[in-house]
Amino acid sequence: MAALNIDRLKSPHIVMLGGGSGCRNINLALSRTPARLTRIVPAWDSGGSSRAIRETLGILPVGDIRQALMTMAHGEKCAGNVVRMCNARLSEAADKRQLRTEFDFLADCRHSLLKTEPAPLSNAITRYLDVFRSRLPEDFDLGNGSVGNFILAGAYLAHDKDINAAISIFKGMCGIEGNVWPIAVASDVHLSARLSDGRVLDRQHLITTLTPSEPPAWIEDIWLTRASDSTVSANVEGNGPAIEAIHTADIILYGPGSLFSSLLPHLLVNGVVEAISANSRAKKIFVGNITDCAETRGMTLEAQLSTVLRLARTRSSGIVLTHVLSNRNFFPFPKRVGKFSYLQSGSLEEMCGAQGISVVSGDFEDLWRRGTHDGEAVARDLSKLAAC
Repeated sequence: MAALNIDRLKSPHIVMLGGGSGCRNINLALSRTPARLTRIVPAWDSGGSSRAIRETLGILPVGDIRQALMTMAHGEKCAGNVVRMCNARLSEAADKRQLRTEFDFLADCRHSLLKTEPAPLSNAITRYLDVFRSRLPEDFDLGNGSVGNFILAGAYLAHDKDINAAISIFKGMCGIEGNVWPIAVASDVHLSARLSDGRVLDRQHLITTLTPSEPPAWIEDIWLTRASDSTVSANVEGNGPAIEAIHTADIILYGPGSLFSSLLPHLLVNGVVEAISANSRAKKIFVGNITDCAETRGMTLEAQLSTVLRLARTRSSGIVLTHVLSNRNFFPFPKRVGKFSYLQSGSLEEMCGAQGISVVSGDFEDLWRRGTHDGEAVARDLSKLAAC
């Protein structure tokens, strides 16, 4: 495989807005280059095991943060015992006593992987697991729980609910160089959406699991809420390190990922759009998805891009987009990958021409995993744009 041209550059700082699996392949490819990489992830996750921890302990969700950190570790080839442990899960057993036994085996430093680590490191891990354990009710379901989530949540609680400190400690334990920051640090941020049929979905996981309806319903509006704020659209302050990363970026990537639940809500957080538009030297690139998803059925790339611009321009009149990466579509008719259709471009060239946005069209689909991005192909085009 040809070496990426990005290794000839002076370590550009690349900031990726959006969490989830959509960013994974590109994250992995960029982690294998000299580029300095920062992932900025949502603070409103309400699904999976992260949801149970969040609701039980009243903390901000840690699942997207841990997943991004583990992707960073994989890309950087961090394969130590701590990474192995943070990437592990407990059994899916229904017997809660068995699950508690598994957890105690880790928290009491009886696991062989922990015993081989230096005492300060193993002591820190068991301390955070013990803090997490001490806050759990006896009937908490640990089934299929992520050990990394437990450690990160324990560090967060142990350090006075300072998620940035907890992340820095977690990174140090795993040997991770890249940065991962939540876009906000408030623990009570949630995402809501209104559909065209009048329904309101008041949590992120309900939006990501939208099912087709008759007649079809689509997302008309989204907003952030907070338990501590009675207004419909809450005032959510941006996380300092995340905002600073945007200010200092050479490339800012929107996505790829779910448009309404993973990408757009970042632009509703105070300071985000302002930081993007204030950074005059950065390439600001929207990475189009390969297929549509439950949230964007029937939307073209042109329509998605227009939605981003419309929302961003309610908060700033500055330049928020300079380029869009569009996967080349060879079929003049709808074609599906599993449940979803390949994303159509619509009148992308015409719209972008009128907006002064450059369109980069290429073969960005992974040859072996249909419907996903070829991270190396995207990274190569990013290297060319960074060099311009």
